[in-house]
Amino acid sequence: MRTVRFGIIGCGMMGREFASAAARWLHVPELTVRPEIVAICNRTLDVPKIAWFRENVPTLRQVTSDYRELLANPEVEAVYVAVPHHLHEELYVAALEAGKHLMGEKPFGIDRKANEAIVGAIERHPECFVRCASQFLFFPAVQRIGRMIEAGAFGRIIEVNAGFLHSSDLNPQKPINWKRMFRYNGEYGCMGDLGPHACTIPFRAGWLPKNVRAVLTDIVRERPDGEGGMAPCETWDNAVLLCEMQDAVSGGEFPFNLRIERISPGEKNNWYVEIYGTRASVRYSLKDANALELLEYAPGGEQHWRRIDMGHEVTYPSITPEIFQFGVSDAILQMWAAFLVELDTGHAPAPFAGCVTPAESALWHGLFTAALESQARTTTVAVAP
Repeated sequence: MRTVRFGIIGCGMMGREFASAAARWLHVPELTVRPEIVAICNRTLDVPKIAWFRENVPTLRQVTSDYRELLANPEVEAVYVAVPHHLHEELYVAALEAGKHLMGEKPFGIDRKANEAIVGAIERHPECFVRCASQFLFFPAVQRIGRMIEAGAFGRIIEVNAGFLHSSDLNPQKPINWKRMFRYNGEYGCMGDLGPHACTIPFRAGWLPKNVRAVLTDIVRERPDGEGGMAPCETWDNAVLLCEMQDAVSGGEFPFNLRIERISPGEKNNWYVEIYGTRASVRYSLKDANALELLEYAPGGEQHWRRIDMGHEVTYPSITPEIFQFGVSDAILQMWAAFLVELDTGHAPAPFAGCVTPAESALWHGLFTAALESQARTTTVAVAP
């Protein structure tokens, strides 16, 4: 069993999710590689989440508030960096210059310029394995959709709809945080934080945006600042993008409707995708996370949507029987299994069984940059390759 020793930079929710996944590694018994968390870094150390790591991660040997100390640790082979967007370029490039394998968070740079700097550093360090976190790709129904795409089961694509809908900012009295500020979140607003997740399926399929007409909305203009006053909300709350897509394999073109919303009444955490083709169609939503709607038909035949109840039918075998339900923590464990398997073997077992790549992050930066221009000009804008 190969052990890959990790450092975590940024000990918030996703850092703790990784620690929890590493503690559950016995849940994926067929793997021949495992993570071990030996170091953590957080800007502030006297907080409950650091105590949580100390109490729950027995392999932890370094706790620091300086990421440079963690990256200088020869014990650390790989890092997971989960920090606000304005720090991505600095920390990702530093990790690569230190020779560490990297799992980074989306959007992989606060803007396109930062993303290009990160991709440039990756090109200078081919010895480093680099991927971007996005767990929704690993739900069993989504993996099945991926296999259908790989097999050409949809025929010619007619239309694709995807999105990520939250109600997290519906309450106007919710205090402001860094995701509402340009200097930390960037000008993309909701697109940079939620949009990459919704782009995973189409971009992995080779469906690439040619142009975009974006309608971006700023709904709640100010929020409580936590000190008795109000602070301006600078970033976009919601985004609706209509794109003309081109299939890189067939050359066919079709519309792609992308919705990214932090203020979406009736929603909680709804990631969804719909694909309509000439031979088959699918609909999937986290509102019913273990169900896939499938329509398959032949010329002249009747059309019947059918519901398939997916169980724990995972790509990286688990001790949980297939008949049981699957959840977000399972998806995070599968994502980390995918990262470590590809790091260890040099390849993913199937095209949709690997984590999001840096090349895919460059695609969403191109799309979101064009969307900002489209909003500013109120017109359709070409997406630069």
